[in-house]
Amino acid sequence: MDHETRTLVAGRLLAAYESREPLEPLTSTYEGMTLEDSYAIQLLQIEQRLAAGRTVQGHKVGLTSAAMQRLLGVTDPDYGHLLDDFFHLEHMPIPVGTFLQPRVEPEIAFVLKKPLKGPGVTAHEALRAIDFVLPALEIVDSRIRDWKIGLLDTIADNASSGAVVLGSTPTAVDAVDLRLAGATFHRNGQVVGTGAGGAVLGSPLNSLVWLANTVGARGITLEAGHVVLPGAVCAMAPVAAGDTFTATFAGLGSVTARFV
Repeated sequence: MDHETRTLVAGRLLAAYESREPLEPLTSTYEGMTLEDSYAIQLLQIEQRLAAGRTVQGHKVGLTSAAMQRLLGVTDPDYGHLLDDFFHLEHMPIPVGTFLQPRVEPEIAFVLKKPLKGPGVTAHEALRAIDFVLPALEIVDSRIRDWKIGLLDTIADNASSGAVVLGSTPTAVDAVDLRLAGATFHRNGQVVGTGAGGAVLGSPLNSLVWLANTVGARGITLEAGHVVLPGAVCAMAPVAAGDTFTATFAGLGSVTARFV
């Protein structure tokens, strides 16, 4: 893709947020699209959002489960940006109509106390950079019709980002074994999923290390105060108006999102 085509695709994706009209899969529309094209398209959208007054407040990692990697035929995760207007307070109403095809998944969020810049970040360096962890719910969304996504589609679409709800119980990272932290995921009081931190690349910490090194190679630093969503501990669930989701993590507390 040349720059003009990348800019065109970025504009179409940005327009889908406003129109609520999803696009056909990008990879079937733009032959020869590459990984570099997809990340460039993602960044063009972020640059436009920043120019409009938004700020980057963190990053998310996707495709961290073995099942999702097999589904899309990939061996590595992907990443997207978290902007300030993605964040919603727990228990406060979230309008479903602001999304296209929303789904919810539980995660263990990291909040950083100092910057991380790869490549070359190690696990112990990542641990020293974490201020605390929080239970979180990510609202994933896709601007691609019917979630018919491949790897390049989701990367270009900011890793299928939608919104974030953070819990209010900060926990020191050394107070719990993140690999073994089990989660129960409820929708309207009914269990819709269970999992543990180990479902995320063996440990959510591995996801943070991967992210720091991957974005570092692209000249991006994970900044102090930023939130990192390392990946879901179980499968996502669809959202409808009136739904209430709660994720409860052993040793970390719970987080609730309410949709109207």
